[in-house]
Amino acid sequence: MTKGEQTRRHLLDVGRQQVLQKGYGGVGLKELLETGGVPKGSFYHYFASKEAFGCALLDDYFAEYEQRLDRLLGQKGDARTRLMRFWQAWLDSSGHEGLAHHCLVVKLGAEIADLPGDLRRLTNEGAARLISRVSAVVTAGQAEGSIPAATPPGTLAQALYSMWLGAAVLSKVQKSAQPLHDALVVTAQLLTPAAPAA
Repeated sequence: MTKGEQTRRHLLDVGRQQVLQKGYGGVGLKELLETGGVPKGSFYHYFASKEAFGCALLDDYFAEYEQRLDRLLGQKGDARTRLMRFWQAWLDSSGHEGLAHHCLVVKLGAEIADLPGDLRRLTNEGAARLISRVSAVVTAGQAEGSIPAATPPGTLAQALYSMWLGAAVLSKVQKSAQPLHDALVVTAQLLTPAAPAA
């Protein structure tokens, strides 16, 4: 990695932490550059504007998230086991907020309607890719019988992701992992086929 690439990577790392703490609107370029120890001129060498920086931040975040999701879903086990492993990771990430503490979608959710078009579009597209991956595993699970087939895969994947996003927000508000634990219980129920009649 060249020095320039290292500087760009450093700005993205610092920026992600600041956005997670203060939201996109709460992060000013002056503070970002001071915290990162980077001259103003260097910032504009890598990013044409704050919006361009925000877009790069989202691209970077979703690329990392998708790699992690692919690793979790690619491990051994039937589809239900692999999906439950993914949702469990939301709890296991760190502290009482779990993955919510590191999730830009959770943090930016309330701001999305007011964000510039490209930021809103990238967030929507990134979430859609994650949901699509979950949907593919649900499809496989319904075919093999490890997941109930009553709900269309896309609908179930969307509902699960929405429930977990909501639980993550409540975890932050309540400073408690309980909403995430509750979501895990409901997820397990939704993904468990009914026992055959005696």
